[in-house]
Amino acid sequence: MAASAETLISDQHKLIEDEWTVVLPRRNNQKRKFPKLKPAIQQQTHWTPADLETTPERELQLIQKMQNSIEKLENSRFFSVFLDQIQTSEASNHFDNLTGSEHKLKMVIYGIGSIESFESPRLQLSLAILMKRKLDWIGDMEVFDPVISLTESKVMEHLGCSVLSVNEQGRRQAVNPILFFMPHCEAELYDNLLKTNWRYDNLNKIILFGNSFEKYEQHGSMLGNPALLDSRKHILAIQPFTKEFEICTVSDDYYRAFQGSSWHFFSVQPDTNLQLAF
Repeated sequence: MAASAETLISDQHKLIEDEWTVVLPRRNNQKRKFPKLKPAIQQQTHWTPADLETTPERELQLIQKMQNSIEKLENSRFFSVFLDQIQTSEASNHFDNLTGSEHKLKMVIYGIGSIESFESPRLQLSLAILMKRKLDWIGDMEVFDPVISLTESKVMEHLGCSVLSVNEQGRRQAVNPILFFMPHCEAELYDNLLKTNWRYDNLNKIILFGNSFEKYEQHGSMLGNPALLDSRKHILAIQPFTKEFEICTVSDDYYRAFQGSSWHFFSVQPDTNLQLAF
């Protein structure tokens, strides 16, 4: 199991803002240029739950809710189809390419929401837990959402997750291959993740489960607000280098929790110059 919430603080680096444009390499032998990941002044927001009230009864009640959710999901056709896509479809080759070099991949779960208050977050966390149980290449699970209460934190630890004590705001570097589990997060969180890893060798180490990037691209031309476009610029720029597999929700029971979710894999060549230009 991963380190405790009190001791687990991940190193973070902030990528210097570049210009907006994806530039493919020229045919001559000019020297390749990559945006360098330089340590920069980056505020780390140390986090403690806003709701510190908890009781053993409240925790046991939430554990029971989670156990029911896990059991419901495990026995569903949705989960059977979900596993088939990972293990037997075209997507399996992309998983194998990353998992083959690592004994275990860490899973980082951002933006899970309140598992005590809503069913969708419980189903989403249940899916992550079941993946760890069923797939031998998934290792430690780390989770963070600023809305998590002390009760939820204790229950997540009970279920095998390590709750981060720092709000990374999605800025985790993929030094090693890593699975980011981010269903229904804000676009800014995905963009922060991409920005922090905006070089070929980092991007190629990422497996991302989250909102469909293709849909962001489809709706991009409809966004007249420059600020909204700015918050999605890395999502839009990475599209030529992204292979996406949309999951099938199968039934209405899981539509709200997983609607519009996809697996994303990135393939960027070493001689590709990723730059963003306004």
